[in-house]
Amino acid sequence: MRRKAQISNGIKIRGLVDLQVNGYKGVNFSDISLTRDDFILACRGVFEAGTTAFLPTIITSSRKVYEHNLPIMAAVLQEAEFRGRLLGIHIEGPFISTQKGTRGAHDEQWISKPDVDYLRQLIDWADGRVKMLTIAAEPNGAEKLARYAADRGITVSLGHQIAGEQDLCRLVRAGAVSLTHLGNGTSAMLPRHENPIWAGLGNDDLVAMIITDGHHLPVSILKTFIRTKSPERCVVVSDASSPAGLPAGKYEVLGHQVILEEDGLLHDLTTGYLAGSSATMLQCMNHLASLDLVGTNELLAMGFDNPLALIGLGPKDVAQGRGIRFDKEHKIFRLQA
Repeated sequence: MRRKAQISNGIKIRGLVDLQVNGYKGVNFSDISLTRDDFILACRGVFEAGTTAFLPTIITSSRKVYEHNLPIMAAVLQEAEFRGRLLGIHIEGPFISTQKGTRGAHDEQWISKPDVDYLRQLIDWADGRVKMLTIAAEPNGAEKLARYAADRGITVSLGHQIAGEQDLCRLVRAGAVSLTHLGNGTSAMLPRHENPIWAGLGNDDLVAMIITDGHHLPVSILKTFIRTKSPERCVVVSDASSPAGLPAGKYEVLGHQVILEEDGLLHDLTTGYLAGSSATMLQCMNHLASLDLVGTNELLAMGFDNPLALIGLGPKDVAQGRGIRFDKEHKIFRLQA
């Protein structure tokens, strides 16, 4: 009875919005075998786990994958059940760095130089439902690509890059507004001063999306990012991959063998690189809350208001999801029964 009283006295929150979900419970949104039924099943699972609304994300893929998967995703977005829940599509790539480490789990053979015609085709396959595009800032043509996307109402985010300060400034002028999973999707070895992390932190025009699953960023780095950018300029994302929601074990993700450890760490068996996250948005928010780095209002903004604002939406654009309360005393988000 005492625990129920603690939960009932918590703050009922408006929801949690995730701008980067790559898959869930064995369904990968970038897999050529994706079906409408599997996509719907995965999306419902994400909602059931506490995410109120999100952007299904497709990473760097072949043209065949884009041509097959984007129309499936776009069609489901338009169904009544998912209005206000699936807020658009996040295309992460293919216009990113080819450098090992920087490209992360993205397949090098499908990475493309900035190409407006190719982007136009992707948008058409997605029936105009692309809400966010992640690109690298440094390649020739990135400015033109960003300008075209921004003119189409797409939020341009910068990531998987080796960009320096001047690259970021050029892309901001072209319409870029954020940094995709700052601190990740970068080389393990970086120059001491001239690198994309410092450049991103120092650019006040770019909002930082950060993965707070407890594995992608150490506490000291999270503290530095949040204090430098301020909570108002930070957005929590899960970067959930297809093993999210599954028990610990070995899995195949887009042809790569990965291991999901008991503590939630998800990594490539061969390279040791992280293979996305196994966490839900609720778990990411609970990890961040446990660190006591920000106040309650700032915490709630980083998981709801800020992500919506970044993609040009507001609370009225989100449909009601599963009830969530925040227990201030114990600093934990709980799903309502």
